[in-house]
Amino acid sequence: MQRFRTLSDYLNEWAANDAGRGAIAGTVERLSHGGRAIAELVAKGSLAGSLGAQAGADNADGDAQKELDVRANELLIAGLRQAQVAVITSEELDEPLINNPGAPLIVAMDPLDGSSNIDTNVSVGTIFSVLERGANAGTELRDILLPGTSQRAAGYIIYGPQTAMVLTLGDGTHVFTLDPQDGTYRLTAENVQITPTTKEFAINASNFRHWDEHVRGYVDDCLEGEGGPRATNFNMRWIASLVAECHRILSRGGAFLYPGDNRDGYARGRLRLTYEANPIAWLVEQAGGAASTGTERILDIQPTDIHQRVPLIFGSREEVARIDGYYADLHPLGSRSPLFGQRGLFRA
Repeated sequence: MQRFRTLSDYLNEWAANDAGRGAIAGTVERLSHGGRAIAELVAKGSLAGSLGAQAGADNADGDAQKELDVRANELLIAGLRQAQVAVITSEELDEPLINNPGAPLIVAMDPLDGSSNIDTNVSVGTIFSVLERGANAGTELRDILLPGTSQRAAGYIIYGPQTAMVLTLGDGTHVFTLDPQDGTYRLTAENVQITPTTKEFAINASNFRHWDEHVRGYVDDCLEGEGGPRATNFNMRWIASLVAECHRILSRGGAFLYPGDNRDGYARGRLRLTYEANPIAWLVEQAGGAASTGTERILDIQPTDIHQRVPLIFGSREEVARIDGYYADLHPLGSRSPLFGQRGLFRA
C-alpha cells in the first residue's frame, strides 16, 4: 500500500530549523486543525443543527451570516489564539482582530466560502492567506494591508466528498487529503499543474444583461462554438462556491470569471481581494495558471481596505490572457469578424 506523507511531516521538513518558516508552518497546522473541526460539522449536516440558517446578522460585507459561517469563524480564531499571528482579518469580522501583537504574521481568511450552498450539500470551503509583516510594523491598517506578493502561505480547505487542503508555500501547489480514519492530512497530489489551454469556463450567466461589452464579447464568442470565432465547442460551469470552482480548474483546467458589472455595489466585482482573490491567485499561479482583474495581475494590487472587492478572473494561463485581451480591446463586439459580430446566444 502506498504511504502518503502527512501534512505535519511536510511542514516540518519545509521549516527545518528556520524560526520564520516555523511560525508559518505552525500557523498552517493550526488552520488545518480548524478545518478538520469544520469538516466534522459539515459532515453531520442537519444533525449538527440548522447550519444553513441565518445567524441573525449580516457580516462586514453585507452578506447574511449563516450559522456555519459564525461557527467556522469561531473555530478558526480559537485555533489561532496561540499561533504566531499578530492580526486576524475575516469576512465575518467588521474590524481586524488583534491576536498576538508582537508576532510576525497576519492571517486573512474567509472561514466558510460558498455558504449559500450549505443546505444543498454542495462543496463549501475555508480560504486563508498568511502574510509576513515588516520587522517594525504595528497593527494599524497601513501595517496589515499588504499586496498578495507578501503572502508566505495560502490555500483553502474544501469540504466535499473528500476534505482536502490545497496549499502553497511558494514552492508549488499541493493537495493534502484528510484521512477520516486517523484525522491526518496526507499529500495526495504534488506540484499540481493547470493545463494552459481549455474548452471550459465558469461564469454566472444570469448576470449577462449587467456585464460590459468586454465580458459579453468573450462569452458570446465561446458560446458560438465550433462555428464561431473560437472554432471550439466550450462547456460552461457555475457552482457559486469559489473553492469548488478552483478545485475543478486545478483538476482539469478551465477559466473562472466574476467580473464587475453595472448592478449597485458590483462595479468593482463581488469577491474580496485580501482573503479570497489573493490566496486563490497565488495557488493558481503556483500551479502554472494566471489570475487577473482583466486589466491587472491580482497579486500586484495594493489593498486599501480589508474587505475591498475586486473583479476576479483565473485559470488556464492562455485563456486568462485571451480574456485580458478582450478587456484591452476598446470595442470588442464590433472588432470581431463581421460573420460573427452581430450574433450570439444572448444577443439577437
